[in-house]
Amino acid sequence: MRPLKIYLGWAFVLCSIWACYPARTPLQKEARKYQFGRLHEDTSVVYELPFARGSTHRVIQGYYSRHTHKRRAAVDFKMKVGTPVHAARTGIVIRTKDDSDQGGWNKEYRPDANFIIIQHEDSTRTAYRHLQYQGVIVQIGDTIQSGQMIGRSGNTGYTLSPHLHFMVTAFIEGQWTAIPCRFQSASKAGYLKPLHRYTSVNGGMVK
Repeated sequence: MRPLKIYLGWAFVLCSIWACYPARTPLQKEARKYQFGRLHEDTSVVYELPFARGSTHRVIQGYYSRHTHKRRAAVDFKMKVGTPVHAARTGIVIRTKDDSDQGGWNKEYRPDANFIIIQHEDSTRTAYRHLQYQGVIVQIGDTIQSGQMIGRSGNTGYTLSPHLHFMVTAFIEGQWTAIPCRFQSASKAGYLKPLHRYTSVNGGMVK
């Protein structure tokens, strides 16, 4: 019975995070089709994983998950405080914050999250959030190369445990909208799945 209980427990976690959460928007439905292999034609940009090349981290919350990503195409990577964060794509730093040492499982902490926002040549932006106090090592206006270290992960803002919150946004119909993106891992390029571990490639590939 014990293996069955373990299996059911994991099934419950998976359902609560992704599989049993109904898609509510066309963007969300399309992302799921790509993620589960029902669509294959995809010309979207492929991003590097936002950590050191050759290292491995687990996705603890995926796109549109039941908890804090219900309407967000964002990914949370489990990371210890102080873990180096690397740029997933080449771009220019347009905003930073690293003066906060506050965080916790309360929505009141949302404004306390330290972050870096990088804009790319196609005008999309990537955000790296929950960074360590004084954990930003780049400055506004810096041109950043894909794979370059930009800061250190932390536990600031609205967060239950240390992790990196990664999100890509595009200006769609007059507002900034989070969009799903593909990542290049050591095994393949694709959409990440919750509770899976991913290893970043050793060589650069995203411009």
